[in-house]
Amino acid sequence: MPAQDASASFRFSTAVLPEAVRAKAVHELYERATPPDRPEPFEPLSDFLVSADITKWMLPGLSVISGTLGGLRQAVRSINSVVSSEDDLLVAINLNGRSTAHRRDQEVVLRNGDAMLVTRGATAFNFTHPRLVRFMGFRVPRDAIEPLVGRLGEGLVQVVPHYTKALKLLVTYASAIAGEQRSYTPELERLVATHMHDLIAATAGATRDGQEIAEGRGIRAARMRAIMADITANIDNSDLTVAAVAQRQCVTSRYVHKLFEGEGLTFSTFVLGRRLSRAHRMLSDQRLDDRTISSLALDVGFGDLSYFNRAFRRRYDATPSEIRHSAGSDARRR
Repeated sequence: MPAQDASASFRFSTAVLPEAVRAKAVHELYERATPPDRPEPFEPLSDFLVSADITKWMLPGLSVISGTLGGLRQAVRSINSVVSSEDDLLVAINLNGRSTAHRRDQEVVLRNGDAMLVTRGATAFNFTHPRLVRFMGFRVPRDAIEPLVGRLGEGLVQVVPHYTKALKLLVTYASAIAGEQRSYTPELERLVATHMHDLIAATAGATRDGQEIAEGRGIRAARMRAIMADITANIDNSDLTVAAVAQRQCVTSRYVHKLFEGEGLTFSTFVLGRRLSRAHRMLSDQRLDDRTISSLALDVGFGDLSYFNRAFRRRYDATPSEIRHSAGSDARRR
């Protein structure tokens, strides 16, 4: 059922609905919504379980929708059928599962990680999701990215394979933004939208000048996000190095250092800060009271207990033992 979310234009889910009424609820979703929240219309598929859990949120010149769909066909309306002339580019990313796209006699199968770029044409375009798929989609005005990619004609259909670097960065960046509390200022919203425009343009195939512009804005920001996420995922590795992160991200060590310099940081200070923050959370968690402080330090990547104690005290003006004791005292008072 539709539900309000502080960080989204709308949220819709069939999870709490009986199977018998899901098809009707999905059909009514389009009728109830009003622009700019109105989605592309859905049509239930016979003999398949209807399932939908979608979240849509808006940024200046960009809408983002993500979630899961199953037992449904979604129509990209033709130009003539759109009441308010929507001169836009649609980007559909099949994160997990299998979808089939149709326009007249064209049929394209999207598998894990593949994407499709579509502009409205004289005929409708359908995405069919018989089985449950996890997806992410973007709608952006063509005039927002055409300066970077050149003219996008009507009825464009372009498949982007899952291994495309710009596509991976787009998914990483959008996922990170969607997972945050989006109490953004208007200025920050415009900046994030610009970054996504750059990443969509790079995914579509930017011109040489457009690629250079995108590299200095959206691609740079997305790579920074990806590198920070990589560090967080591997923070327990005491041998975590800039060279290892650079290799996984397919960039040079010097480029990683330059990204951190642009943020007023260094690689080592960022890693240390993440490790200390995680150690502080673990020491404050009573469920981990049976663990020794040295074992927790090892779990967050510190190979030297003396160094951990010194760094922790400089950061929090307290020893690890004092933080653990304080957390226990606070819990007993409650």
